[in-house]
Amino acid sequence: VEPDISNSSTNISHRPIDLKDIKARGRFGVVWRAQLGNQEVAVKIFPMQERQSWITEQDIFKLPRMNHPNILEFIGCEKRSDMASTDFWLITAYCENGSLCDFLKAHTVSWTDLCKIATTMARGLTHLHEEIQSSRTDGLKPSIAHRDFKSKNVLLKADLTACIADFGLALVFTPGKSCGDTHGQVGTRRYMAPEVLEGAINFTRDAFLRIDVYACGLVLWELVSRCTVHGGPVDEYRLPFEAELGPHPTLEEMQDNVVTKKLRPRIFDPWRHHPGLVAICETMEDCWDHDAEARLSSSCVLERLSQYARFPTRQYFVATNTTNELPAKLATESL
Repeated sequence: VEPDISNSSTNISHRPIDLKDIKARGRFGVVWRAQLGNQEVAVKIFPMQERQSWITEQDIFKLPRMNHPNILEFIGCEKRSDMASTDFWLITAYCENGSLCDFLKAHTVSWTDLCKIATTMARGLTHLHEEIQSSRTDGLKPSIAHRDFKSKNVLLKADLTACIADFGLALVFTPGKSCGDTHGQVGTRRYMAPEVLEGAINFTRDAFLRIDVYACGLVLWELVSRCTVHGGPVDEYRLPFEAELGPHPTLEEMQDNVVTKKLRPRIFDPWRHHPGLVAICETMEDCWDHDAEARLSSSCVLERLSQYARFPTRQYFVATNTTNELPAKLATESL
């Protein structure tokens, strides 16, 4: 069904959009920074062959209660045709700090920055996953699995608040309805949970939500890898498993390492010297547990991360701590 453009939160169909410069290229299209009247916006342009992703994304954005500070703000959509081709435009708010992936390539983060980014990211994922019952003013907000959660799909606003983007592969779980196409092995290979790599998914809502949480654990690792709070040297930014498997791991390499050998990104010794980093490492390990049913829920990740800002904002050496366990006395004092 062709979407009704007039249903957009802002009817943009008769307002000129001035494309400025390309900010990102992805599997589904190109993202431009653009001007809509006096508002700076992002325009994601999908080619004809990715029309279904354009429809899926806007269908997700138009669901009840998707207007949330940690979900990318939807502005509108358009179909644009000329003699040569037809493109599909998705117009959203523009996040000036770009993707978390690109931000971490260029910047290290303080403990305060890490806590803000991680907590707001988890808040967005929790909202996505949550089913909210209908009220007198809003319909039911169904539970949604992202299915391509990664640092490229977490965007940062000017104040480093995170918001979740890119719903082209998302699955909606409406009570009493089939969730539609549930092809299991989708997403970005590097971020695939072991059960996705194995092709052994239980096709239930909770199984899909746990796959997102696994990927969230990897993104937390990316954040910690660029944090300065431990006072030691901070390595150049690397994607999860990049050190072990290089920039373009094959599906077979991911299966061999993540499923068979149960490899996870390395937790470095300096990270064990600050009580907050110790705690966040424990949380990331609970996110990427091999046993999907043992993983945290996104709401539990949020609850834990919300506590961590109370830890010291400077290096706090945990003497002779060679595990991820926080000594009981220190844990009590730090909270």
